[in-house]
Amino acid sequence: MQNDNIQNLREALKFSPNNVPLKLMLAEALLLANNMEEALTEFKEILALDRTNAKAKFGLAQCYFHKNDFSTASIILEEIAPNSSVKEILVLYARVLVRENRISEAIDIHKKILSLDPYFFDDELDAKLKVMSLPTNGDFDMNDLIDEESLRFLETPNVSFEDVGGMDRVKEEIDLKIIQPLKHAELYAAYGKKIGGGILLYGPPGCGKTHIARATAGQVDAKFISVGINDILDMYIGNSEKNLHEIFEMARRNKPCVLFFDEVDALGASRYDMRNSSGRQLINQFLAEMDGIDSNNEGVLIIGATNAPWQLDGAFRRPGRFDRIIFVDPPDAAARAQILQIILKGKPTEKLDLSSVAKATTDFSGADLKALVDIAIEEKLKEAFKSGVPAPLSNKDLINAAKKHRPSTKEWFNSARNYALYSNESGLYDDVLTYLNIKK
Repeated sequence: MQNDNIQNLREALKFSPNNVPLKLMLAEALLLANNMEEALTEFKEILALDRTNAKAKFGLAQCYFHKNDFSTASIILEEIAPNSSVKEILVLYARVLVRENRISEAIDIHKKILSLDPYFFDDELDAKLKVMSLPTNGDFDMNDLIDEESLRFLETPNVSFEDVGGMDRVKEEIDLKIIQPLKHAELYAAYGKKIGGGILLYGPPGCGKTHIARATAGQVDAKFISVGINDILDMYIGNSEKNLHEIFEMARRNKPCVLFFDEVDALGASRYDMRNSSGRQLINQFLAEMDGIDSNNEGVLIIGATNAPWQLDGAFRRPGRFDRIIFVDPPDAAARAQILQIILKGKPTEKLDLSSVAKATTDFSGADLKALVDIAIEEKLKEAFKSGVPAPLSNKDLINAAKKHRPSTKEWFNSARNYALYSNESGLYDDVLTYLNIKK
């Protein structure tokens, strides 16, 4: 039947030899019949007629894949796969990347496939790309972990506290908890105090929690690992806990290391609010890793960031875990001027009075200030399109932009105020009340 179909298509093409849809049907039929050489020829002829034909490119890549010519298949797929939402194209691309040992790229494509089809399963890809399919018994050598997978997380930051505008109180707290112990390890050892532990940063979004964590690593020449919820959670039972363990192990192998958990409340939400046991197990794993029950955490500096500390399980705040909790408030006027100076560095400006701009941006977060500068630049670009001459940014431009952007911190304080007033038995949110000028 299949051969009859191929023959019928050949007959039809005699009357219309350059008919691309017909040639595509023939090429796909040849591919299905495992007639690779003839399919290859047909796909090439189609592309000679229509260079942009994505189906022909995909078919050609399939032919080269079956011929074990993975480098050629990869070159073809690089044209069509990155922006594609066709699962079959992405699956083939992931398989090619695995064969070429380009693991970190394959992982990214695999995640994209799962976002399109959460129930997707493939023996080869799951075995190669899911970190947690690695054995964890005593015979497993941690050095066998794929280097490219580690490189996805590990950073050596080139920023320090000098690159962080304001936040003097936060810097002082971090200096005492993290930086001084590393600088004076012998003094801490004399008192039997370990170097490590955790800091929890909380406050409205966009106020620099991630930036200060990265700068902390740069300040002490430590490695930096930034972890989000998507790096941990896995659809398969038990895999999320294993993912979390591997992240901690990576930090332990790269001491000194700052291990940063963004939106840590998403991973460590209160166990009492959990409806399923898997969520509780993940929190228990997190607590065990922080305690270093089976491993030595000395030299691993854990920083968590959250916009919603009231959702974090109380067990995380016990000594030895996140035992120092720091409120990261929106920058004051002096800090806003510093942040603006950093953001505007390298951009065309005329003489600026940033203190006056800072006064016009009350309650703005660092992210809000970045948005303000972006708005001002967009307005100058509109003028430049008409005049053909790029004009420098002025005070007036920045202040006008400030009027067009509303601070994003106010909504957060509306929620935080209630917790600070009515759920503050331990005094955890006293800094919020001080910032809002509310007396207890």
